[in-house]
Amino acid sequence: MSVRVIALNCSLKRSHGRSSTARLLGELGEEFVKLDASFDVVRIADLNIVAGVSSNEGEGDDWPEVRRRILDADVLVVGSPIWMGHHSSLAQRVCERMDAFLDEKRSDGSLPTAGKVAACAIVGNEDGAHAASAALFQALNDVGFTIPATAVTYWVGEAMGDKNYVDLPHTPRAVAKATRQLAANAVHLAHQLKLSNFPASGDVD
Repeated sequence: MSVRVIALNCSLKRSHGRSSTARLLGELGEEFVKLDASFDVVRIADLNIVAGVSSNEGEGDDWPEVRRRILDADVLVVGSPIWMGHHSSLAQRVCERMDAFLDEKRSDGSLPTAGKVAACAIVGNEDGAHAASAALFQALNDVGFTIPATAVTYWVGEAMGDKNYVDLPHTPRAVAKATRQLAANAVHLAHQLKLSNFPASGDVD
């Protein structure tokens, strides 16, 4: 069974800028491809993701296409830098737009994300990787995604330092190991959920 992975790069930089988040997602994508999974990246900063909590906020809103791609995939990866000790504002915007999933139940009462896996890739200086992934995991779980074991890969630089992940000459061994483990566990769980999804809630209005 093929596994489709969609990664949302929530860097505040557009595609023309060098991005530590893009580097880490690129390394993660390589690991997914080794496991015969497809891997696509959406750069959120390149799009107009309108503020709101519905699936379509009207003319000019690029979220409906991103939403379609999320629901077409088996695994969602949210990639975010750390700013002010938290995940980026674009990552938060993505979570806010996915809140609409709670009102979009299937005919059997399950959420449209039931059986889909979610993971995170976090980069930044100083502290915040655990806090950022914890907040994102809670949001992703709230809207129906399943979180596998060791579902985050991250790198944080020296306190008050000026070195970014994108500038490292080599990937640290611990980061590479976490990246491989994330991909392996996400693909494994996605396969298991394809074989046997969670039972429907039966809670249909």
